[in-house]
Amino acid sequence: MIENVLAIETSCDDTSVAIVDKSGWVHSVVSASQDLAHEPYGGIVPEIASRNHSLALLPLIEEALKKSNKTWKDIHGIAVTNRPGLIGALIVGLVTAKTISQIRGLPYIGVNHLEGHLLAPFLRDSTFSPPPDFDYPYLGLAISGGHTSLYLIHGLGRYEVIGATKDDAAGEAFDKFAKMVGLGFPGGVRVDQESKKGNEKFHDFPRSLIHEESFDMSFSGLKSSAQRLVDEWGKEKVQLHLSDLCASYQEAIVDVLLHKLDRAAKHYKIKKLILTGGVSANSRLRDRAMEMAQKKSYQLVIPPLRYCTDNAAMIGYVGALRMNRGEFSDMNLGPSPQLWPDDFKDLRQK
Repeated sequence: MIENVLAIETSCDDTSVAIVDKSGWVHSVVSASQDLAHEPYGGIVPEIASRNHSLALLPLIEEALKKSNKTWKDIHGIAVTNRPGLIGALIVGLVTAKTISQIRGLPYIGVNHLEGHLLAPFLRDSTFSPPPDFDYPYLGLAISGGHTSLYLIHGLGRYEVIGATKDDAAGEAFDKFAKMVGLGFPGGVRVDQESKKGNEKFHDFPRSLIHEESFDMSFSGLKSSAQRLVDEWGKEKVQLHLSDLCASYQEAIVDVLLHKLDRAAKHYKIKKLILTGGVSANSRLRDRAMEMAQKKSYQLVIPPLRYCTDNAAMIGYVGALRMNRGEFSDMNLGPSPQLWPDDFKDLRQK
């Protein structure tokens, strides 16, 4: 029986380590942000991300053990993100996990980062736990800088993609807009903050595919529309109306995301919904999603911010579940920038 798992997450620019048990209880989770390292470049530089993971990971492992009041004798397995993500960043976590596995004689497993996000609502600690009656099946909207997809989740390892962005992810659309208007990196957080002072009805940005019957999304047209507006207005006028523009742009993204989630809920007759991934930390999205859920009697679970962004706790929970049903990885496991073909079943029309 695998009780306690030490988990490592290094798929992008956040280094995270957690100790989680098979029930989803998070004994500790510690993370190191790299925002300041990447800010001068206006985006994530893979080489810098990899190097900083190398510097941060071992100290974080020691800190996670200390915070959880656990020793290595209390750890029964290792879970590590091995896909999808930046290859160099994934290698740091994967090599570390393999090394610990061999030195400590512990089994380990490579975990799909997106599967972690889809099961993050089941994490629990002293201040958060999912509703006691929340269970499969449910709809999951996973939104981040690299992914924006809508899933039908039937159980562990049984995930169906019913909709996805055809081009840019919602998080990327936020980051690119922030760069256009001079807010810098990380863009999503700064657009969210600026929007709180603005009027979301100030400008009518396009909402691509919102009336299409499919559950697919698109944000490239929105991004292009914003670029044309910024070029036409010039820096001075953009700064004068910055808060209103941010609020209007954000509203267009939120409209599309929630419209597709609501449509899927009606189509599949499912009342249980989750928002997950880094963009689910957006305050406007959270507020409007909760309003929609209350109005339409949906059971909506949104993990707290610490479990929405990239974190090792979600990786540890998936790893514990899978190892307890007899799944383990061997030393030949490699990192992958893409999902594996059998990770998700794609129900979308080709």
